[in-house]
Amino acid sequence: MTLKQVTRVRRWLVLHGRRHPVEVQAWDLVLICWVMGWAALPSLLLMELWPLLPLCLLAFLLPSFYARARTRLHRAGRLRCDWLTAL
Repeated sequence: MTLKQVTRVRRWLVLHGRRHPVEVQAWDLVLICWVMGWAALPSLLLMELWPLLPLCLLAFLLPSFYARARTRLHRAGRLRCDWLTAL
């Protein structure tokens, strides 16, 4: 997922947040984990905590995984996801 796509989804959620408060909170949690992954990488490298590096990779990929999971659930008819149009 590109930074532009992340920005579009976030902008859509800001505009429609009153109707979708849980989605806003879920997306905020995904973005917090994403930023924490980027922020933790330099310190983990400096402290040579190699076993924790896969957690940073997971955090980097979390927005893509989340969007992909929401897309699959939406297409299966199990979950409605209005912000897919922003992608």
